[in-house]
Amino acid sequence: MCRAELASPYKTRAKAPILGAIVSTGLAMTVLRFDNVSKRYPSGHHALTDVSFQVAPGEMLFVTGHSGAGKSTLLKLIHLTERPNRGAVIFGEKNLMRVRGGRVALHRRDVGVVYQDHRLLPDRTVADNVGLPLVLRGMRRGDIVRRVRSVLEKVGLAARANALPGQLSAGEQQRVGIARAIVGEPKLLVADEPTGNLDPTLSAEILALFASLPERGTSVLVASHDLNLLKRMKKRVLVLNDGRLVDDISPQDLAE
Repeated sequence: MCRAELASPYKTRAKAPILGAIVSTGLAMTVLRFDNVSKRYPSGHHALTDVSFQVAPGEMLFVTGHSGAGKSTLLKLIHLTERPNRGAVIFGEKNLMRVRGGRVALHRRDVGVVYQDHRLLPDRTVADNVGLPLVLRGMRRGDIVRRVRSVLEKVGLAARANALPGQLSAGEQQRVGIARAIVGEPKLLVADEPTGNLDPTLSAEILALFASLPERGTSVLVASHDLNLLKRMKKRVLVLNDGRLVDDISPQDLAE
């Protein structure tokens, strides 16, 4: 990907020394860090190879690349849906390779996930869908009601709390998914092609909502192949090509 255009094929280019940047900023100041991470599936497919980067507290960034570049695998490693074959994924001060058993669920409380297909329970109301993560934590009902009401107001769906998912537009369903992902106040939100099925207006609304989260304490990592969106948002962009991180583009470079 060319820094000047962001629209040329995803070509390998010289990168800034990512590990050097990690050291210079200080490890304690990262929410997430990939250190030479590789993932090879049993089929023999190398989904990621020697990937290194970091995410700072309160940062919003994107990861992009062609289909099959490794974007979804990268997000799965963060959520512990998959494990790396080599290297380390560090979340806060935890090496996720050492997170096992019941501690996996505890880790996932700190990582909100937004899916392209929403994954809402069709027979439950908006409020019930959003509150489900808090129910699973064993939070008291009164606290759940207050937390759900607050987050629905943030995403503009307070008036739709008692609606069923089938009564909502595509944009509203996506906002319910976002509300469910942030209701637990995670340290990091990851989203896999969250605007892939939305029109440009709805896409802009969803991205504006994501952009508001860092000031509330949640870092945001979005996987997207929409180059126009990346140009418009002017956030840091990680570029994957055949499982390798081939560029790490700063907002300043995108703005030029």
